[in-house]
Amino acid sequence: MLSRRLLRIKVVKTLYAHFRSESDSLIGSERNLTNSVNKTYDLYHQMLSLVTEVAKYAEERVELGKKKRLPTPEDLNPNTKFIDNALITQLKTSEDLNDYLTRYVLGWGKFPELVKSLYNSMIEAEFYKVYMAAPEKSYHADVQFVKDFYLQLVEDNELLEDILEEQSILWSDDLDFSLIMVIKTFTACKVNQGDMPLLPKYKNYEDEEFAKVLFRKALVNNKEYFEYIEKYTQNWDFDRIAYLDTIVMNAAIAEILAFPSIPIKVSLDEYIEIAKYYSTPGSSVFINGVLDKIVTALKAESKITKIGRGIL
Repeated sequence: MLSRRLLRIKVVKTLYAHFRSESDSLIGSERNLTNSVNKTYDLYHQMLSLVTEVAKYAEERVELGKKKRLPTPEDLNPNTKFIDNALITQLKTSEDLNDYLTRYVLGWGKFPELVKSLYNSMIEAEFYKVYMAAPEKSYHADVQFVKDFYLQLVEDNELLEDILEEQSILWSDDLDFSLIMVIKTFTACKVNQGDMPLLPKYKNYEDEEFAKVLFRKALVNNKEYFEYIEKYTQNWDFDRIAYLDTIVMNAAIAEILAFPSIPIKVSLDEYIEIAKYYSTPGSSVFINGVLDKIVTALKAESKITKIGRGIL
């Protein structure tokens, strides 16, 4: 399922786009947010199917080897351990996965160069050679091999990143999140369990509503929140503060005020981490200091209410 951090990032990016475009349509921007979240879930399914495409390519090569005019002994008796991998077979036959891919027209058929590149990299990789040479065969080994495929060949793959950006600009920063979901899916798989259990889009109803409520609160109350930010950055030239920093702080204030069950420290830590990744080198320290002052002021004004876990 999509993590709260990813949902926060989606909200920050959508807020940034909304304010930069000077849009006055809350509904339109909220639709963009929903579309961005849905595209990440699409990418999760797209990535699940990648190893099956490489397995199909490997199977085609085996068949071509058998049809050679002068086939070698290896051509006639190929090692099919990769092709017969039990987890890959589960992926190939998953009704839920295949239905989703068909419904949203997802797949890798238009990118044979990526499949070929991954195959060539895989057969040269040490983890592949060890797996193929191992005399024993087990479901655990099959699962670990597929995990290694994604962690060693798919992660930080420049060709893949270029292709994903070509397919959707909304996927440019989503690969790492989708790979985490893919690995979680494989970890939960069991032998002979029927259709592969795929992760739901959201953990629960609260997560489903989280991004929508956060976005609405940050957008509707942006004037009030920006006034707090401006007040507690009075020793700075407000116009020279990175614009994304103000958006991050706006979202942080919205979350602190709108979600009583989320501890303040959790909210602060999350947005500081987002700033570290997406904004300037000094943004996280700057945002931390400003938000501390704003939280102190909001507490003094009795505007912050926390209940249950949020009190911690």
